Amino acid sequence: MEMNTKIHQIPNATAQRLPIYYRSLKKLNESGVERVKSKELSQMTQIPSATIRRDFSHFGELGRSGYGYEVTYVTEVFRELLNVNNIINVVLVGAGNLGKAILRNNFKKEKNITIKGAFDIESSYFGKEISGVPILPMEQMKNFIIKEQIRTAICAVPSEVSQKVVEQLIDAGITSILNFAPGRIRVPDNIQMKYIDFSSEIFTMVYQNEALYPASLGEEE
Repeated sequence: MEMNTKIHQIPNATAQRLPIYYRSLKKLNESGVERVKSKELSQMTQIPSATIRRDFSHFGELGRSGYGYEVTYVTEVFRELLNVNNIINVVLVGAGNLGKAILRNNFKKEKNITIKGAFDIESSYFGKEISGVPILPMEQMKNFIIKEQIRTAICAVPSEVSQKVVEQLIDAGITSILNFAPGRIRVPDNIQMKYIDFSSEIFTMVYQNEALYPASLGEEE
């Protein structure tokens, strides 16, 4: 199977679930589990077993009905799909409170992902390091990205400057951006943008919760 081509042909929702499957399968593999059924994987991932089977079907015959999936084999399939063996270097723009929290974490549980440099306009940050990551002025960002051949960035700047910052990142050669500003950014079609919007996620949870529990506790008699 042409893995790198295949992953671009699957639905976006399936692609977003691949890391969840991989982590669960990796844990099973490390525990010596040889075989797993979709129902068991569903209990681990909180993803419906029917969805798991449908997602897995995009990658050929990964398992057999009544038998389940061979953990070692399927783990390797997802490892290749996600390029887990490759080192992914990332830059962070915005070293404020959110940026500092991201730097302190610096993907400690993911050995193949690391933040190589952080950038900001606040001069008092320059020369400092957080978790070994230097904080540098924005003027140095483009040369840094080109020199380190980085293609992925995290944008943790305020909404009012996010469009400008994203344009600078794209100009430097960045092709994938994780953006924490709630406003949508205009980017070329060949640029991958993912948004982390805490407010929207909370509103969605509240809506879903009210749909499940329409009567508030105060109205109960």
